[in-house]
Amino acid sequence: MEANQVNTSSPLIKTFVWSRNIRLFHWLNVLSVLLLIVFGSIIYFSKDLGVSTDGKVLLKTIHVWIGYVFATNLIFRIILGFVGKGFERWGQTLPFSKAFKKELADFKQDKNKVFKGHSPLGKMMVAAFMISLTVQMVSGLVIAGTDIYYPPFGQYFASSIAQDKSQVAIIKPYSKENIDADAYKEMRSFRKPFITAHVYSFYILLLLIPLHILAVFFAERREKHSIVSAMIHGYKYLPKDK
Repeated sequence: MEANQVNTSSPLIKTFVWSRNIRLFHWLNVLSVLLLIVFGSIIYFSKDLGVSTDGKVLLKTIHVWIGYVFATNLIFRIILGFVGKGFERWGQTLPFSKAFKKELADFKQDKNKVFKGHSPLGKMMVAAFMISLTVQMVSGLVIAGTDIYYPPFGQYFASSIAQDKSQVAIIKPYSKENIDADAYKEMRSFRKPFITAHVYSFYILLLLIPLHILAVFFAERREKHSIVSAMIHGYKYLPKDK
């Protein structure tokens, strides 16, 4: 029997699955993504909402600071996938391991098969989330640098568009002071694909999030193994392996 599979005919026992690191990442990610969606949506529709220039700068600043929390948490999870233990590791979480093909084949034959960690469909969902979140992070950091000149790339972009390189500090969002118009236009052209990636990965997340919630809801109703509460205290109630 595979390490991620359990015997469904055995009595249920309390089984530790999700480490504190995984649970911390999950809920911090939920909170930061939710806040990013809220502030990002307000920024996106700021013109329709009549938000002033100063208001937009404030909203973008808050959005960026939440983004730093989100990025730090995501980088922590990426690193944990390589150095962590058990279900923290990518080999147990993503659909790219050698065991995944067998897990998927077994799952196709028996949709009620129980897995200690993620099911094959769950692993594919995790992969889709991680790709979308990583695109959001990278594109967001570039946009933060080109829009309101925030780290890690803000100083570089501000310097690249400055008429007087010794006065980079006076460059402010939505201000033309000390701005080389041609360099600014070139910078805005450079960031266009990052804007596109940011917007479309946002749309993908808006699709994945309700799919994830629905999948968890129906899996919980079918299996009754404490899938939701397991992401709080770490334990599932699973059949004992024989």
